[in-house]
Amino acid sequence: MNNEHTKEIPQFLKPFLWSYDLSRLDMKKHKNIIIKNILDLGTIQATDWMKENYTESDIKEAIKLSIRSDWSKKSINLWSFIYDVQPKDARF
Repeated sequence: MNNEHTKEIPQFLKPFLWSYDLSRLDMKKHKNIIIKNILDLGTIQATDWMKENYTESDIKEAIKLSIRSDWSKKSINLWSFIYDVQPKDARF
């Protein structure tokens, strides 16, 4: 994980971050957005990249800080089970 925050986000992740300009995403500053979108929408290739670039603690934190309604039901059930952590039920 050396210098992971200076890396550019690869173009193959664009379909999972479609509403963001990849050149403006910072891997450290926007890690929760990147992780959440990859977990919710990504492929095995995308989740492998995520696991190489973020710690398990980063991934768990991104899930915890997210809102359940922002996920597809299947995705949040899977990742909550795998990482043994739950997202927030509401924004407030």
